[in-house]
Amino acid sequence: MSKAKKFIREFKDIKTLPHVVTNLSRLIADDNSTMKDFEEVIKMDPILVVRLLRLVNSPFYGLSQRVDSIGRAVAYLGMKNLHNLAVTDALKNIFQEHGKSQNFSRKQLWLHCAAVSICAKMIAERIFATNGDDAYLCGILHDFGLIVESQVDPENFIAACNACTDGIPITVHEQEYMGTDHCEIGYLLTRDWDMSETIQEAIRDHHLEGGSYEPDSLTGIIQIAEYITGQLGYTAFANIAPELPQHLVAHMQESMDEYKVLIEDLPEEMRNAQDLYGG
Repeated sequence: MSKAKKFIREFKDIKTLPHVVTNLSRLIADDNSTMKDFEEVIKMDPILVVRLLRLVNSPFYGLSQRVDSIGRAVAYLGMKNLHNLAVTDALKNIFQEHGKSQNFSRKQLWLHCAAVSICAKMIAERIFATNGDDAYLCGILHDFGLIVESQVDPENFIAACNACTDGIPITVHEQEYMGTDHCEIGYLLTRDWDMSETIQEAIRDHHLEGGSYEPDSLTGIIQIAEYITGQLGYTAFANIAPELPQHLVAHMQESMDEYKVLIEDLPEEMRNAQDLYGG
């Protein structure tokens, strides 16, 4: 068994995503799923029902009539938005502080993942004119392997974090201290959770410095989003901003006017997302 699989096995004994999230993931992956299927899963989680109805009736959607039906709420929100809402809610509870190093805190990691997810969704929709739901989900999940490491092997995890002041990528220190890294762990977890292959691969490759991936791939989008949010201070580790591979730098330079507008609008989009997914 690989080191990453051992980490996941031990993590599952501690805490994992609620069944409702994994069930929604399977429905998303099944082309034959219906709105009714989603409604049946949501009914099993009363807290999510309340959040769903409150969201659909919020000013964000501006509906003229109040929605009191789970089925209608799901129809308004859409299956992927519903799934993202459930994942975000579940992860917020797991990203609670538990041990801390001089370079790392779970609160900081949560803010980083939230910022990357919102920025990635904007990049997908504004720069590449594609649906941004998968980019959002990938952004929320991309660093979840760090949470697994911090729960399963906190001593070596903190040692790897504290070593991350030398300009060497965190993945190198993770491999040195733990024999795996958060990219590999996240990849295997999202595979277990039945996320799409593109999300799995982007999480696996989001620290990749070379390769033939395009800027409009999920890998490219997440790396650009990490770079932009890092420049604004939303980093996973204190004072360590991510580097951007040269072919993505060239892409951003070619579309600099569009990216400048996106960066100006990012704070407002983050406020909107607080209404949509919770702050």
